Amino acid sequence: MKTASHTPIGTMAALRPLTKPKIVKKRTKKFIRHQSDRYVKIKKNWRKPRGIDNRVRRRFKGQILMPNIGYGSNKKTKHMLPSGFRKFLVHNIKELEVLMMSNRTHCAEIAHNVSSKNRKLIVERAAQLAIKITNPNARLRSEENE
Repeated sequence: MKTASHTPIGTMAALRPLTKPKIVKKRTKKFIRHQSDRYVKIKKNWRKPRGIDNRVRRRFKGQILMPNIGYGSNKKTKHMLPSGFRKFLVHNIKELEVLMMSNRTHCAEIAHNVSSKNRKLIVERAAQLAIKITNPNARLRSEENE
């Protein structure tokens, strides 16, 4: 196992997760609604079949599969991003301080309704606290436009 390199806090090298387990998805294909391929008016979004004679509900061989608890993700890797972090929605700098102790397991995502002025402040503070941000460049205008 590699040892952690001694890089100054706030650099991109320090923003790696503590552990990065292999994320295994039991099923990557979407569950589609019964007969949604047959009729245009029936959308693809999953609906549980409730008919008394329905082949899908009765789980006949060769029919489309129904979602059930067995397709759930591993508890350790559930809600984990491919980078190995878990996402935490941040609206202001005060909420960013919560991630100070868990910056190796969680990363911040700036909420959509945060102004570009506050986004800049959040990104600067996150660099000081060595917190990874998933969307640091969102809605940041270039210097020549200002």
